[in-house]
Amino acid sequence: MSNPLLILVQARMNSSRFPGKIMKEVLGIPLLVHQLNRIARIKTLAKIVVITSDQPSDDIIESTSIKFGYEVFRGSLLDLLDRHYQAAVFYQASTIVKIPSDCPLIDTAVIDRVLSYYLKNEQSFDYVSNLHPASYPDGNDVEIMSFKALERAWKEADRPLEREHTTPYFWENPDLFSVGNVVWETGFSYDMSHRFTLDYPEDYEFINKVYEKLYPINPRFTLKDILDLLVFEPEIFQINQSLAGVNWYRNHLEELKTILPSQTNLS
Repeated sequence: MSNPLLILVQARMNSSRFPGKIMKEVLGIPLLVHQLNRIARIKTLAKIVVITSDQPSDDIIESTSIKFGYEVFRGSLLDLLDRHYQAAVFYQASTIVKIPSDCPLIDTAVIDRVLSYYLKNEQSFDYVSNLHPASYPDGNDVEIMSFKALERAWKEADRPLEREHTTPYFWENPDLFSVGNVVWETGFSYDMSHRFTLDYPEDYEFINKVYEKLYPINPRFTLKDILDLLVFEPEIFQINQSLAGVNWYRNHLEELKTILPSQTNLS
């Protein structure tokens, strides 16, 4: 059965920086499940699938996802471009949304906004994101591409970073693809000060505290709710501030044509 709009949440257990991070629990529920539940609340009709590796270490991702009602597709451990492509082929998708599993605070409204922009301009763009340049606080990552574009990247991309990180071939080659970007509707520019992503133990401590404060009041808490919380309780904001702006780009600045040193924390 074809699934025109497919949301793929990439997940694995063997994170080099924080192994098993997505299975860490908050309020008794794995963070991966919290994120999937947030994604599932989008207004746009889509199929959500967790894509993990075929390694035994990721069996727990499959069993946990299925337990909570989410489908799983398994593929290459390191070739994420191939994993996304093979899942898109299997589910006969025409539009693919890539969301990493290290975004358990992602705002449903952000996903809907990027989706809406892409779908309204589907004939104009091969790839749309809110990441190039980044506009929203880190941890609200949404990337959307057509199957045709994904297939081309899968056939042509040959650098290790293009295979491992799935989408650099799109935004590194604007002469080959029509690339669009969605900016934060507030008009604020991204300054790397907010970090809502999950890569280190400090991030887990931060995310856990946000959930403890907001989830019991409203499980559908928003990006604005988080920002308001951090204003009123700045000690939470400080938990992972030393990591603000740290991302994978910093290790590949010599290879990337479109990423500037100012877009990453080099420390």
